[in-house]
Amino acid sequence: MNLKNLIKAALPFMLALSIMPQANAAPPSDKLLTPTNHTLILIDHQPQMAFATRSIDIAELRNNVTGLAKAAAVFKVPTILTTVAEKSFSGPIFPELQAVFPKQKPIDRTTMNTWEDQRVVDEVKKHGRKKVVMAALWTEVCLLEPVLSAIDQGYDVYIVTDASGGVSKEAHDMSVQRMIQAGAQPVTWLQYMLELQRDWARGETYMPVMKIATEHAGGYGLGVIYAQEMFQAKEGK
Repeated sequence: MNLKNLIKAALPFMLALSIMPQANAAPPSDKLLTPTNHTLILIDHQPQMAFATRSIDIAELRNNVTGLAKAAAVFKVPTILTTVAEKSFSGPIFPELQAVFPKQKPIDRTTMNTWEDQRVVDEVKKHGRKKVVMAALWTEVCLLEPVLSAIDQGYDVYIVTDASGGVSKEAHDMSVQRMIQAGAQPVTWLQYMLELQRDWARGETYMPVMKIATEHAGGYGLGVIYAQEMFQAKEGK
């Protein structure tokens, strides 16, 4: 048998070995987010809502929600954009957020509770995923209401606290506590991205994740730039 035929004959066996779980690999928690087990909903990141936000600096909020959106795009997570009274009161979605999903038109609502707009619920159901991640302005209204509603309908809900904001720190904090008591799991945007990456050996998303980090992850991103420039460093094997 020549070399070409030998490789061809061995290929199925090699592929089988490559997808076999390692004997010493422990199964991850079902509570962890993966690119294929959830839908992301970004709610009311609009100028009028941002003007009254006081629990987080607006520049920081815009940075965080953009990093969150870029992470979802890199991992191909189904993402729903929604606004409230875009034309009559609240204005368009943040331009940097729209730029991540340039072909997607946000679902514009009249109801403060996103979950009471059937178009949004239908979009979530279409993807068939029982975990939902949400971020919104304001925390105490436009995040809390759909979070409690989705939990009551059997969804596992995660809230991105640093991509959301309230009219005061107390309003934000009390609402986060209320959602946690109801069963929501709090995360931050950088935690979200690294939870999806999980393994630095996942080469197809490694460089895009590093790019998002350098653009939006503050000191961590600066450390990535330094390590790459000075030592050509790279995490993983």
